[in-house]
Amino acid sequence: MFYFLSKAIDFLIMPLSIVFFILIYSFLTKSDRRRKLALGFVIVALALASNSYLVTKAINAWEPKFVNLAEVKRTYDVGILLSGGLITMSTPRQDHPAMGNHGDRILQTYLLYKHGKIRKILITGTSGELMMAQKRGETRQAASLLASWGVPAKDIVFEEKARNTRENAVYSGRILKKMFPSGKYLLITSAFHMRRSAGCFEKMGIKTDPFPADFRGGYNRLFIHKLVPDPEAFAYFCMLWHEFIGYVAYKAVGYC
Repeated sequence: MFYFLSKAIDFLIMPLSIVFFILIYSFLTKSDRRRKLALGFVIVALALASNSYLVTKAINAWEPKFVNLAEVKRTYDVGILLSGGLITMSTPRQDHPAMGNHGDRILQTYLLYKHGKIRKILITGTSGELMMAQKRGETRQAASLLASWGVPAKDIVFEEKARNTRENAVYSGRILKKMFPSGKYLLITSAFHMRRSAGCFEKMGIKTDPFPADFRGGYNRLFIHKLVPDPEAFAYFCMLWHEFIGYVAYKAVGYC
């Protein structure tokens, strides 16, 4: 129930949806004052949310610090790789995996394995029903890519039921407690998603150390061109807003 409710609420609170609803209100209201206030709010909100300087600052404040491989001092029994955007399918005829928007998670997992920082890799997350039936879900394709780079298949474990971060922790936790009890675990996911992910695993009694990947922030100096509305910055703001709201919602129901 929470899964479907969260998807519905997600649509209603996304920035573009809010702007759309306010514009509808400004069109329908008969008050000139309210119309001007609504339009003024939309103009200011879009200007701030599409400002690449401000958006990058906000992402930098939200994401954890970058971790170098040399800073990982211990060897972990399992590296837990969260799926979602790892692989993209451009056509049903595609016979090999292609990196998705969050494909950097796969690369960082591979580097951790090759540098001896993790012994096993647990990939968690489900895909569409058709892809799962064909055994071509995202976890399988990510594993195929890792295997093509030289990671032995015996060192890759699957969890293919989780539909969200909470379920990633629930189903992965069962596997870890059964196959790797008392093990040391490294959590690998996008930097902007690390707070919620780590919180969910902690709630399940799974202690992990974070290894953030797929950073969206970066170095940010104020130049005149950064004040110009940027559609990419607005997309990043929507991503950050979605994650922040998700984190607050998970906190409210005790998931993280």
